[in-house]
Amino acid sequence: MSSIRRQFAASTGPTVMMISRAALIGLIVLFVAVRLAGITVTLQTQAAIYLLGMVALNLPHGGYEHFSNLRRRAMRFRGKYIIGYLLMATAFMGIFILTPVIGLAIAIAIAVAKGGGGDLYALQITAGTDHIQSRAHRLLAVAARGGAVMAVPIVAFPETFHAFSSLMIGMVDPGGLTGIARYFDVTRIIIGIGYAITVIGHLGVGYRHRPVDGSGWIVDAVETILLIGYFAVVPVVVAVGLYFPLWYSIRQVVREITVETTTARGSDLLGGTHASVGTVALRAWGILIAGALTTAIVAVGFWWVIPNPVPGESISLGLVAFWSVFISVIALPHVLIGNVLDYQRGIWHVP
Repeated sequence: MSSIRRQFAASTGPTVMMISRAALIGLIVLFVAVRLAGITVTLQTQAAIYLLGMVALNLPHGGYEHFSNLRRRAMRFRGKYIIGYLLMATAFMGIFILTPVIGLAIAIAIAVAKGGGGDLYALQITAGTDHIQSRAHRLLAVAARGGAVMAVPIVAFPETFHAFSSLMIGMVDPGGLTGIARYFDVTRIIIGIGYAITVIGHLGVGYRHRPVDGSGWIVDAVETILLIGYFAVVPVVVAVGLYFPLWYSIRQVVREITVETTTARGSDLLGGTHASVGTVALRAWGILIAGALTTAIVAVGFWWVIPNPVPGESISLGLVAFWSVFISVIALPHVLIGNVLDYQRGIWHVP
């Protein structure tokens, strides 16, 4: 890492991380005040906030993660990466259409993996993860931090979570959740207890293996508790919609400016360090358009093959259901192709 880049990361990283924490704390305070004032935030309002956060703010960052990962990779690798991504997205579409309940379960697991996995890499490069010393503990950390995204709302907002789950499954099979709905109260308790054990286990093992100063473990514990508080207080539709742009994306920007850029084989998609400003701008524009068109084609294709893409009587709530499933379609390869199978670098690269 150059000295300028190192100085920039050292001065900017902590500030940006504080912004992500302050954003969640601010939302917690806001919605506690709203609740105490007896104000009801309608589902339509929550849906508008969700769509703003997930479509306008978070989606571009997801595309940037892949661009940054592929920018200096070999051309052959890029081709395999993109083909694998599209094939996996198509496979998930098929699973959701054939067995929407299983598809929903996969979608929930994807949200946990993306939130927890990305969070862990950001924590590693900023505060440190010396207190996490085994693969099993890393998986526990992913489940603890990412699990807040889904497990906490299931416990805190069961009616809303169930309603939107029904809408998502209703895209393929209206009433398809009825068969397992009677078990929801039981599964809610099991999930709540299981998640509590996961968090206690993660923080407990981390405390036992923390280094002398324990700073990484302290940050990990505080942030995990903050995430739990955020998803327990902020209505689930708003919480999920703003979590990714205000927490996940911001923290990945910090990781990006902190890590050293690798010099992997392959030409620079933007033309390299000797390219003119015009060349860089033109290539960046072309890549942006190509990525946007590809995403749009996948979205339109998914819309076309789904029997009822906007379920329910409310268009805004139906769009939230559609986007929640669609974002899972592109998030599954985002995590598996972009990180798990890309063992050389990956979208959450830490040298």
